[in-house]
Amino acid sequence: MSTAAPITLPPSAGTRAWAWLTDQGAAIGIIVLIFVLWEVLTRALSVPVYILPTPSVIFVKIYTDLGLLMENTWATAQEVLLGFGLSVVVGIPLAVAIVYSRLFERVAFPLMVSLQTVPKVALAPILVMWFGYGILPKVLVAFLISFFPIVMNTVIGMRSTEKEMIYLVQSMGAGDLQTFVKVRLPKALPSIFGGLKVGIGQAVIGAVVGEFIAAEKGLGYLQLIAQVRLDTPLLFASVVLLSLMGVLLFNIVAWVERLVIPWHRQITEQTE
Repeated sequence: MSTAAPITLPPSAGTRAWAWLTDQGAAIGIIVLIFVLWEVLTRALSVPVYILPTPSVIFVKIYTDLGLLMENTWATAQEVLLGFGLSVVVGIPLAVAIVYSRLFERVAFPLMVSLQTVPKVALAPILVMWFGYGILPKVLVAFLISFFPIVMNTVIGMRSTEKEMIYLVQSMGAGDLQTFVKVRLPKALPSIFGGLKVGIGQAVIGAVVGEFIAAEKGLGYLQLIAQVRLDTPLLFASVVLLSLMGVLLFNIVAWVERLVIPWHRQITEQTE
């Protein structure tokens, strides 16, 4: 005699909210613990401020120089968003062309890989020589660093579509465009957003690399000024704001992902 399989009900909204709050609380608690240990050990060992300032000194520095920090944060944010936006506009169509054209893949892939292997610090001076000290070189460095993971993840996602599904929709009269919109693109969206989440972090790195080479404003430029002045609290304050910017932009992309493909999050939660 067979027994019926137990029915597993999906977690309620309240259960999911409580689990989210628990996870966030645990993460915040770990961060607070790290800062407390940092503060206590730095004071106990009498570490000089110019070597390692305490978190309280860094937060005071952020408060006292908030105007200066916000002005440079906005400059870096513009470079990050423009570079990331350019990588999306260029990277996704490039990935589609690679998937649909073997000839284009043979031509584009070696160029992309060779460009990716070149250190962007080596390219930044060339871009500055071509385009000057304005925002464009920093945007291009952010683009060059962030577009590769977007292209690769998009290609992987589109090629993960089952051929049987493609043959099925084509046998029902669907053309290449309908097959792309109805089958390939929805299947690739989780991978595409995975590439976007990696790319947005890479764009932050690229913008700062560009500012290290040549800039008149931005958090990377502010770090160079702080280093020359031996203003270690300002140096750490810039790092804190860069980290917060990266976390914020990553979570914005993750939020858009939940809006665009909510079914993927539900499947992920059910498999955990």
